[in-house]
Amino acid sequence: MTQPNGIHPPYENIDDPIDYSDIEAKYQVSFEEGFDAVVVIDNLPIVDPSRKDKLLQVINKHLKKCGSPKPDNVFMPWDDAKNQSKGYAFFEFSSGDEANICLSTVHGSHFDKSHQFLVNRFTDIEKFAALDETYVKPIIDEYKPKEHLRSWLADPQGRDQYVTYRDLAVTVFWYGKPNVSEVVLERDVWTELYCQWSPQGTYLTTIHRQGVQLWGGSSWSPITRVVHPFIKLVAFSPNENYLVTWSPEPITVGSVTGAGDKRQATQFTEDDEGNQIAVWDIKTGQLLRTFLPTSPRLAEEDPAANAGAEKRRQILWPALKWSGDDKYVARVTPGSQISVYELPGMGLVDKKSLKIEGVIDFEWAPIGEKDREVGEKQSSKTASKKPRENILAYWTPEMESQPARVSLMAFPSRTVLRVKNLINVFDAKFYWQSGGDFLCVRIDRHSKTKKTVFSSLEIFRVREKDFPVEIIETKSTVLDISWEPTSDRFVMISSTDPNLGTAPGSGITIRTDVGFYGPDKSKGDFKLFKNLTGKNTNIVRWSPRGRHVVLTTMGNSNHFALEFWDLDFTIDDKKLPADRDPGASIRLLSPPGAEHYGITDLEWDPSGRYVASSASVWRHSIENGFAIWDWRGVELEKHIIDKFKQFLWRPRPRSLLSKGRQEEILRNLASYSRVFDEEDAAEETSASKELVSQRKRLVDEWNAWRARVEAQREAEGIVVPVAPSAGTSEDKEEVQEWVEELIETIEEVLD
Repeated sequence: MTQPNGIHPPYENIDDPIDYSDIEAKYQVSFEEGFDAVVVIDNLPIVDPSRKDKLLQVINKHLKKCGSPKPDNVFMPWDDAKNQSKGYAFFEFSSGDEANICLSTVHGSHFDKSHQFLVNRFTDIEKFAALDETYVKPIIDEYKPKEHLRSWLADPQGRDQYVTYRDLAVTVFWYGKPNVSEVVLERDVWTELYCQWSPQGTYLTTIHRQGVQLWGGSSWSPITRVVHPFIKLVAFSPNENYLVTWSPEPITVGSVTGAGDKRQATQFTEDDEGNQIAVWDIKTGQLLRTFLPTSPRLAEEDPAANAGAEKRRQILWPALKWSGDDKYVARVTPGSQISVYELPGMGLVDKKSLKIEGVIDFEWAPIGEKDREVGEKQSSKTASKKPRENILAYWTPEMESQPARVSLMAFPSRTVLRVKNLINVFDAKFYWQSGGDFLCVRIDRHSKTKKTVFSSLEIFRVREKDFPVEIIETKSTVLDISWEPTSDRFVMISSTDPNLGTAPGSGITIRTDVGFYGPDKSKGDFKLFKNLTGKNTNIVRWSPRGRHVVLTTMGNSNHFALEFWDLDFTIDDKKLPADRDPGASIRLLSPPGAEHYGITDLEWDPSGRYVASSASVWRHSIENGFAIWDWRGVELEKHIIDKFKQFLWRPRPRSLLSKGRQEEILRNLASYSRVFDEEDAAEETSASKELVSQRKRLVDEWNAWRARVEAQREAEGIVVPVAPSAGTSEDKEEVQEWVEELIETIEEVLD
């Protein structure tokens, strides 16, 4: 006899003693009971029979993130008297988890301007119908204020923080004075891959097999968790509102990560399957959209680059580029279009991409202080002009009879602001000045023999009328350009070395030139102020406060010197004359021999006072560790640490003080310095008092112990010998003095 659930009862026949009940219980198929997978969506438009199917299609589009229910599992009550719907419907999903996702993501979202989805569980409807109508005074939980995510900025000593990752341990430190580091927090196995600060230092990111965890606050509690299995790369939007993650493993629907109680279902749906890039809202942890990665365009002129392209499968990173105000994010499909999405909905702006034939790359203009000031005045309704639109800069190569082009476009109006035609272009790269005032485009061209590459700079003046362009011609290959964060000066690294292009790690030293450029006050054009020839520099790092810059070489086993330069060198801090020669003010500060063997990373602290150089075990295993230097190039401390991986200063958000207030503080810096000097002196005095007090306590303890021992000896009748006095003969000592005198020196040559 078979039971209703399809399971045979255990055998009870005496002739057959085998009992299969344990096997049947192990492999029993359980059927889901109840209505946990059913939800009720209310506040729907009331439609007639002709519009019913269309309404259900639109609703299903909104439910795709949850796992759209089958048509047989949808029931819409009907008003037969009026021959129209009643404004709500029942939807049955495949599991209770999908119903919960629908409740959290769809509830409260807008169907149109007049209707907003109201989602409830079907089981809750019955519970609410049987609700006791007797009023019971609610129990109000005690208010618990949340931690301030930027509490570290309120440090009374104004110290900065940094994080180190060595072996399995991640440690966060306070750094105030040289050789004075205070441990804030240390955890083992805090991350499985690497650490990363958010752009403004609010969050510390740790990478795990299950996804990403953001930490913050004074107690370093978990803030946001993102479930994206096997991710490798993470990127933040400029204002820390959104997060982008990439995993080499394609997304699979219904994947679950973790084990035991820590198992977590992902938010991915069938539409996300196969994608590898995901965009998340940091505040809510919700998935906004997923994408497939795009591959960089391989140069047609370089057969070696095309060989084995399928094996490399490189991706462009960052795969998504953000506007400075976090309103838009864009991605390029090389050769065809730029797709711009509007946040937070992640929908295509105007429902169409920018169709640009042959487009290779693009960059957004950063938001400068001038733009922020206009925006703040606009919000207070006292602005005389509208804030500038976001600007996209992109370039297209030569195609048939059309020359290569660099274009500037305002967004979202899609107005083309400036187009510059170019010829014989091999490659182009954008370098925006931090305030968005200038755009430098590096143009690379092949020589006639196709064996070498020479570059030129096209500098767009974005704040001026008609966007005039200044051209700087060079006879060398430009390797890197770096703008000063607070000014319109930049450093350019170039080279004419025939070994240029040699694979890194080959041991061949590439000779480079380092040029310091800036605007000529008399003409207004950009001018070369100082040129350093015969260098091997390939890395430039500006101080976040400007003025100071560090030059070094990475990836070379023979050269690892650090050069600290001051672009406004003065004696006794005297004000520089307006007609001075800018090149004469560029001075080398660091002493000879300043170097860090095996350097792999270099980073300034947010205050511009210190520089940290480090050697990571990810690149090599020789003398791993880090060193901290002051802005003059004096090494303050150095630590050799086995299995050292990372050193990262914690970034700071931009100052809330106005530009005028900051200038006032700089003018009165001497008065503030006296206050700090007094505090330092008081701290040193306090330390001296503690040292004197400790020594006095030790002397008192010694005297007390000696008195106690002498009293004990006297009680026992032990005679302590007395040392002879200074007047006895035993205290006398004879001293012999030897005097050597050189009388004559004779030099004789021996055959």
